[in-house]
Amino acid sequence: MRREGRAGYLFLMPWFIGMVAFTIGPILGSLYLSFTKYPLLKPPEWTGLANYERMLDDPRLHKAMWNTAQYVFVSVPLQLVLALALAMLLNRGVRGLAFYRSVYYLPSLLAGSVSIAILWRQIFGADGLINQILGLFGIEGESWVQHPDFALGTLVVLNAWTFGAPMVIFLAGLRQIPVSLYEAADVDGATGWSKFFHITLPLLTPVIFFNLVMQMIGAFQSFTQAFVVSGGEGGPVDSTLLYTLYLYQRGFRAFDMGYASALAWVLLAVIALLTALNFLLAKRWVFYGD
Repeated sequence: MRREGRAGYLFLMPWFIGMVAFTIGPILGSLYLSFTKYPLLKPPEWTGLANYERMLDDPRLHKAMWNTAQYVFVSVPLQLVLALALAMLLNRGVRGLAFYRSVYYLPSLLAGSVSIAILWRQIFGADGLINQILGLFGIEGESWVQHPDFALGTLVVLNAWTFGAPMVIFLAGLRQIPVSLYEAADVDGATGWSKFFHITLPLLTPVIFFNLVMQMIGAFQSFTQAFVVSGGEGGPVDSTLLYTLYLYQRGFRAFDMGYASALAWVLLAVIALLTALNFLLAKRWVFYGD
């Protein structure tokens, strides 16, 4: 057994080396750098909590945090509502289900790609598809991605449009709900809305919770959409300056790696706290069959 154990660890050694060298090592390195002044071209200089204190007086950071909060807490619920609605539609026995499921899942695969972000910028541009449609009704539009009141909304719509992944998970969850429960409700004269609120939603809450946590974490990490749509600058008056975009600007444009590392750790802490809060609140509304 010892020989087999040693052989097992030997085969796992490349993975352990990769985990230490490319995951744990950089994580600990960034934690150290978050307490330093590191202009990238010079050795890091220990400054203690200076980077974290600096965040309190950084107006662009505050703007990025507010934009990110709006982006996450508006786009994620909208995305989940669209995903659930479409999953329930497909669950009604539509012919060609596999085809529709693949088509609706496709945007999720391309969500983080540069090509989709460029396409989105063209659609909401001054001469884009949206303004062409509005022109048919005599409405003269403007560049939505360059308007400070609407630029962030275009990113919210883009994130909500990528509902394919949660939709597939919702569809799998709907298939697990026993049909006998709906049949019993029909015998009792329950309406469609009554069955939805008293059968479908309660039994689907574990799936809703999973999708909520995963999509919220993904939304906090959104970068490509804001970078491409805004040209990497954060849009008009920083209206599309998301947290990750500002982190990128500080680290790879200003070469302020110490401050960027501190920003990364704050983002990790925020995601961890919100995830823990979700798990804490889940005890009040998530229903498990057992």
